[in-house]
Amino acid sequence: MYKNKVLLLVLSAFLSLQFVASQNNINSPYTRFGYGDISEATPGENRAMGGVALGSRSKGSINTVNPASYSTVDSMSFKFDIGTSVLSSRFSDLNKSAKTFNANLEYITMMFPLGKGFGFSAGLLPYSFAGYNMYGTDSIIGAGNEVNYLAKGYKGDGGFSQVYTGLSYKFLKHFSLGLNAYYLYGSVNNEKSLRIFGLSDSTREINSIKANNFRLRYGFQYFNTFNKKHDVTLGLVYEQKTKLSGNNSIIKEGVIADTTNIVGAYELPVMFGIGVNYCYNQKLTVALDYTLQKWGDAKFSGNVGELKDKSKVALGLEYVPNQFGRKFSDRIHYRAGSNYSNAYYNVPGTIQPKNYGLTFGLGLPLYNKFTNTVSMFNASFEYGKIGSRTNLREDYFKFTLNVVFNEHWFFKRKL
Repeated sequence: MYKNKVLLLVLSAFLSLQFVASQNNINSPYTRFGYGDISEATPGENRAMGGVALGSRSKGSINTVNPASYSTVDSMSFKFDIGTSVLSSRFSDLNKSAKTFNANLEYITMMFPLGKGFGFSAGLLPYSFAGYNMYGTDSIIGAGNEVNYLAKGYKGDGGFSQVYTGLSYKFLKHFSLGLNAYYLYGSVNNEKSLRIFGLSDSTREINSIKANNFRLRYGFQYFNTFNKKHDVTLGLVYEQKTKLSGNNSIIKEGVIADTTNIVGAYELPVMFGIGVNYCYNQKLTVALDYTLQKWGDAKFSGNVGELKDKSKVALGLEYVPNQFGRKFSDRIHYRAGSNYSNAYYNVPGTIQPKNYGLTFGLGLPLYNKFTNTVSMFNASFEYGKIGSRTNLREDYFKFTLNVVFNEHWFFKRKL
């Protein structure tokens, strides 16, 4: 019966693939550059802690960022995590401002044991989001000193999604290795239009990037307990450069009509990260992550150097008064964090300032007395800043909800 339940959940998740992909909703002019807004696919628990995850081995979550963490799953548990988010953004420059609102079903993941020391995970994750719609006017002086007014338009949509499976193995009591295999697919569409008022001439250029391929992420964790009260975990992840299979179509309409196809001109970068997680007496957790993505060495639109390296530092805190306490308030997880990073794309004519985010949230344990299991309901809130008012500043507020269902499915019932 339990095997049938697992099979049913796996099939349900994969049937949701197109639905999840269609939920890549966003409205930000900054997604016009590169592959759009790159998602780090961080689970809800870690989002409330500034996005730290490399050293996390929480038994209450599915940490897809470091696949070495899957070995935390015990021999009887089946975990299922579904996450949703709401994003409200305010865009402003020196003259005006505007607001947008979007919602997403972000990810579906699951995790269960495959044997002693082995943990397995699979699911659907976003990789990037693209979406914007902007219009503006300008003027130029013609050959006869007349003033011609222009209407400019920019709009885009799409994004990349990924299906993953991961395996982790714990050995020598204090070490764990993990591997995620991803299949990435999707497309990003960018359109530019130009029209001169009073003239019939107009131009439109549609740039579509369609790509897919497999890639791998390697994970490692060392974990140990000192003097019964000090739990320390060191986490590492690494991804090698990956060439994307697909093509880039550029269609020009109007005064200049042309179609160009570029094949095999896109890559995903080398990525590596290191993180440390420290927990005192199973109450207070402090975590620090550093990641580096070498976008400057990866091809984009056939060229190296179109993008730039991205680094990120994240700090997270969690406090649980008494996770074994009898009162519900004793078992609530209080979380906070921050992160600091730079953009991986270049904005013509400007130097982008650093981006930062502030986060906090709660984890509420849900106890099932019939199965003697504990699931977790997580809520996280993030405020972040991108760009500056000199060019365009985005202040965003992101609210994420996720539930990690925990069931005991892998045991024999007594008659």
